Amino acid sequence: MNNKLFVGSLPWAVDDQSLNDLFATYGEVLSARVVTDRDSGRSRGFGFVEFADDASAQAAIDAMDGADVEGRNITVSVAKPKE
Repeated sequence: MNNKLFVGSLPWAVDDQSLNDLFATYGEVLSARVVTDRDSGRSRGFGFVEFADDASAQAAIDAMDGADVEGRNITVSVAKPKE
């Protein structure tokens, strides 16, 4: 399994640090990045979280997929590699 996760439907207020904090309870987070608009710098509403191991990534998917974050139900899945 890939230990990099796609996180969608993020509230606009979530930044890299708060994304990291959201997922840190499930294991060692290697990176947490909210994708931002190149021109405005605003969040595009999704991001990626990379874990040190597959078990942590799976635990995060199980716990966080569909979870309510600041009034929005986020989606969490294994990130697909870029085409």
